[in-house]
Amino acid sequence: MAVAAGALLLREWQRHITEPLVIHQGWRASQVYKAADKALSVPGGTTEKAAERAAREGKLKLPEAAKGNPEGYLYPATYHVKRDTSPEALVTRMSKAAHRHLNAADSTDYESLIIASIIQAEADNPEDMAKVARVINNRLKRDMPLQMDSSINYALDRSTLNTSIADTHISSPYNTYRHKGLPPTPINNPGPEALKATKNPAKGDWLYFVTVKPGDTRFTADYDEHKKWVTEFNTEQRNGA
Repeated sequence: MAVAAGALLLREWQRHITEPLVIHQGWRASQVYKAADKALSVPGGTTEKAAERAAREGKLKLPEAAKGNPEGYLYPATYHVKRDTSPEALVTRMSKAAHRHLNAADSTDYESLIIASIIQAEADNPEDMAKVARVINNRLKRDMPLQMDSSINYALDRSTLNTSIADTHISSPYNTYRHKGLPPTPINNPGPEALKATKNPAKGDWLYFVTVKPGDTRFTADYDEHKKWVTEFNTEQRNGA
């Protein structure tokens, strides 16, 4: 009896042990699902199916425009999971966190979330995020295609700094070279700085930007100047920067 009771107490103690699951800013839903499956010790694809089911049942409170796609609503943060945490409970918690932060940033409309996800993918500090937000706004107002490499990367399920001419011709609603306006959904799960930048863009007339090398992102309204910087970027890439 004492042995059985001890084993029962051990299982109960183990059930309450929590492990941290870190969801990084800018992770796509596919990356979140993979990390969650590993943290919960469930077969691959389990969390994704749970998210789809929770979305259908209205537990994630997605807008109609999302069409059941949780991308953008799996908020990046550290989540403490227990042995008995279910995938559905975890993604529901992520969604609640997303809605809470969206409300705090006054970014509850779906278009703002899409813009925030692009900003998150294209910039790595708050100052540049605010400038990228301005570029997006300026291009949309001018009815210019956004031409964001990050949206093509999303369509091709990759992460790279090198976008080819062929890439810009792919047939995808996420190809912002080919299609004007915003992509149909967010392209990742943005963090608080990107959400803030969406509603507080920097002042400027910029239409172009390129990150020539880490920490050196340049913004301009002059296309010729932009082309020179792109050439410099290509040189940096060839040199292995």
